[in-house]
Amino acid sequence: MTQRPEPGAAVVLVGGHESGNGVDLSFVPDLMPGVFVSPAGRPLHNLLTQLLAPDRDVSASGPQPVAVLPMTFGRNPTLIADTAKTLRWLAAAAGTGGPAPQLALSDPFGTPDHLTAWLRTAATEVRRRDPGAAVLITADAANPFDDADLYRISHLVRTHGAGIPVEAAAVGSVEALQEAVQRLRLLGSTHTYVVPAGFRRAPTVYSDPVPYGTGDFSGVEFYGPLMSEKAVLRIIGERVRDTLHALSHGRTGVEAGLQADHGHGYAHSHAFEESGGHSHPHGSGMAAGHPHSHPAPVGWN
Repeated sequence: MTQRPEPGAAVVLVGGHESGNGVDLSFVPDLMPGVFVSPAGRPLHNLLTQLLAPDRDVSASGPQPVAVLPMTFGRNPTLIADTAKTLRWLAAAAGTGGPAPQLALSDPFGTPDHLTAWLRTAATEVRRRDPGAAVLITADAANPFDDADLYRISHLVRTHGAGIPVEAAAVGSVEALQEAVQRLRLLGSTHTYVVPAGFRRAPTVYSDPVPYGTGDFSGVEFYGPLMSEKAVLRIIGERVRDTLHALSHGRTGVEAGLQADHGHGYAHSHAFEESGGHSHPHGSGMAAGHPHSHPAPVGWN
């Protein structure tokens, strides 16, 4: 059994669409005591409220520190920002009745560059196993912007030395995955490895099993988890240690986290706006976001 990342601290892994809202991370608490897994939103709020309760694990040195780690490779910046909002609210609410809680937001598990590197490693391994095979990089469909990052990253994997066909598909059903496999067949591929671009460890789309190797999926194999359990645990440990070190110096990471999804969504221009500023939504979905104002640039009077 792996030791807890930091004695005396609790760790909460926040899952989004890259991990089936945390389902794909269920192995972590069994191997790393003191770790909890939660989706964002109300479940995270409730869990943190329990962990921050005044009667829980209060030692002579003060309350138990809690590190909250957004489990994203950077394709879900809204997860980071939403998590930061939960931490900010809880810290403000707790601070009114006593000392501020020892609560901090970790840097995300990874970045798009990390994901690209892991996927390139997978493509290289597929080429070693079967030089004639193709790679289909997949993820559960989320929203247009996060899904677009999947295709961008897959393009980088394909163009930077994979040496075999590499395609991508953000899918919302087993049928959609089958359609993506069929497109590869039409391009001439007879053997395809499906590689998950996230934390998926089982051959599923969402929670629906995929019958690899049979019927419409004959000649198709699930590559397996993108990262080993050991690698996932190692990175979690690194992120948590860095977070608790920053917290010991008074840095909670929340303010930076609140800005994580700024500009994520439709690009827009300020060139033709009125000089008095404007208000508009930003967000990760077609209509998601929050309105806020931008002051006019200096000199635009």
